[in-house]
Amino acid sequence: LLLAVCAVGIGGTFQYGYNVSIINAPTQHIHKFLNETWNSRYHKELNPDLLTFLWSVIASIFSLGGLCGALIGGGMAIRLGRKGALLMNNVIAILASILMGISFPTGLFELLIAGRFLIGINSGIGFCVQPLYVGEFAPKHLRGGLAMGTSIFLTGGILTGQIIGLRQETLFFFFPVLELLGGEKHVALLLSSSCVPAFAQLLFLPWFPESPRYLLIDRGDELSCAKALKRFHGSSDYRREMEDIQRECFALDGEKPKKPWQLFTDRGVRWQLITIIVMTMGQQLSGINAIYFYATYVFEQAGILAEKIPYVTLGTGVCECLTALSCGLLIDHVGRRCLIIGGYVLMTLWCTVLTFSLTYQELYSWVPYMSMACVFAFILSFGLGPGGITNTLTAELFVQSSRPAAHMIAGTVSWVSFFTIGMLFPFIVNGLQQYCFVVFLLECFFVAAFIFLIIPETKNKSFLEIKKEFHKLNFGRNA
Repeated sequence: LLLAVCAVGIGGTFQYGYNVSIINAPTQHIHKFLNETWNSRYHKELNPDLLTFLWSVIASIFSLGGLCGALIGGGMAIRLGRKGALLMNNVIAILASILMGISFPTGLFELLIAGRFLIGINSGIGFCVQPLYVGEFAPKHLRGGLAMGTSIFLTGGILTGQIIGLRQETLFFFFPVLELLGGEKHVALLLSSSCVPAFAQLLFLPWFPESPRYLLIDRGDELSCAKALKRFHGSSDYRREMEDIQRECFALDGEKPKKPWQLFTDRGVRWQLITIIVMTMGQQLSGINAIYFYATYVFEQAGILAEKIPYVTLGTGVCECLTALSCGLLIDHVGRRCLIIGGYVLMTLWCTVLTFSLTYQELYSWVPYMSMACVFAFILSFGLGPGGITNTLTAELFVQSSRPAAHMIAGTVSWVSFFTIGMLFPFIVNGLQQYCFVVFLLECFFVAAFIFLIIPETKNKSFLEIKKEFHKLNFGRNA
């Protein structure tokens, strides 16, 4: 099971995290490339405003690709299967890597834009299909921990991008192989490195079977389902899971996979749908972006030298990755509700403390250190709750016929929120400065209250049992 999660994650959410962070490392080299290309084509200097626009397009078109990937990911998972969709998704990643790799030698920045768009599509599909696949082959007593692979590989991808983004001499000292990617001559190789996880998944994932639930409920292939369960759970433990899948198949009574728009008119999933929309928006709008934005300023005020700040920032990435691992170990023991509510409550607390500490930053010598502690505490709280459990709950709150569509909706909301916060965040910070955290603390408090009042505990429950928990909310107490 653990090897299956690794085979799925390396080409899934790892790509998302890696490609979000890797674009920051070669920023200056890409600016130089754009200037030189424009000059060689039109024999004049590139206007600074147009340079900023082109760079913004290169950076942000990834989000547009992610949105498109989220919209088609569920359909691919239904037509090709969960495993088939992930394998086909790697073709998109390899094509994106080729386009980004040849953009520099050919002097065509349009290929770089197209490659970023395609790798965004790849990330959107992976972000949609990976938790769907893992949630369906995991036994219910381990489902939470295995589903946390989504967040573990995402944070691992971000951390890998941060490591590669360190200065060249640091890379050479700690990671001699990656030193090749640090120089200007090898930016194309750096940007095309997304093909490495894609080839890794193409090598390892075919050794694992298709989702057992997909095989039985969607395809009606009971023999292949039994074989897949034996591979995942062992010959002695698979019967209980088989019975659970058969009960769900009987309850669905041949119901076909639903389209996303059908969920909005289905009263039977009304509160599940509201829940994933609130949680997904809450995760993206929780203030984690503001924390990373203010991190450099907080570290400077704490007296850390400018050249040392990237290493401290790397520590925040390590912190988030370790917290995702810790959450994976705790989720099936403590439960989903406790972790996610606790995470949001703690984030509300740290937002409050950080607002005061940033306001009185220069009043006392110890206040900057409090601000720095709050940055790490906020990241820990985010990783322990909203950062990991949101995706797990999305996979658990729906039965087989609604699950792909639910992941498409959650992915769409996530990418739209990601793009929106990216566009509005500079204006929020410029307008409110450190008081922007008041907005985020109110948002965190609201989401914590919503989860406390609405969402039942899903630990060790089958998908049908979770559906029954929501039945009272959807149809009333007397239904």
